[in-house]
Amino acid sequence: MSGRQKSFRLRTGGISGIIAPIVAFTFIGLAIATHPEFSWFDNALSDLGVVSGATASLFNYGLIVSGLLSLTFAFGLFKFLNRNVLGRISAFVFAAASLALEGTGWAPETIRPFHYLFSAAFFTLMPVALLMIAAYFMTTMQKPLATFTFLVAVLAAAPWILYFLVHYVPGVAIPELLSALAGSAWTVVVGWRMFKAASQPKNP
Repeated sequence: MSGRQKSFRLRTGGISGIIAPIVAFTFIGLAIATHPEFSWFDNALSDLGVVSGATASLFNYGLIVSGLLSLTFAFGLFKFLNRNVLGRISAFVFAAASLALEGTGWAPETIRPFHYLFSAAFFTLMPVALLMIAAYFMTTMQKPLATFTFLVAVLAAAPWILYFLVHYVPGVAIPELLSALAGSAWTVVVGWRMFKAASQPKNP
């Protein structure tokens, strides 16, 4: 692959990583705004995907679009994490999480058991991918990024671990939100790093 092609993948991947969370949370917010009955304590975010009218469309298409953007970001990760096999495998796991996110939009709660499988896969694969990427950054002596990625992985997994241990809310909307916010913060930071890497002058 030429340097120009690599820069293009890093740039488009980085931009997609920054935009994906904005799209996701904007559409989720709009879906909630159209459904006042939604409860952060009693509902799952996916409950919005089966409400008739604009609510379901906003929620489901928002996940589909953000999943596609996240997948584009994952393609950029293949080039950003290309120093060893661990990095490439980590990018593959992140891509699988992105496909699961997109699948959650294509298969709302009424499409069983696929919705549950996609949703569970996303919230499991995302922190797993981040832990693997943290290990990659450590093996390549990028300790600040390794520490940041590890902390985000813990923050992404902790709401679910606590939920299953102490069941601190009746519904899962809050652990879904907290986990997604953690992962989104990481994609924005790393997406910006990818974009900057694509803009750096190449050695002759």
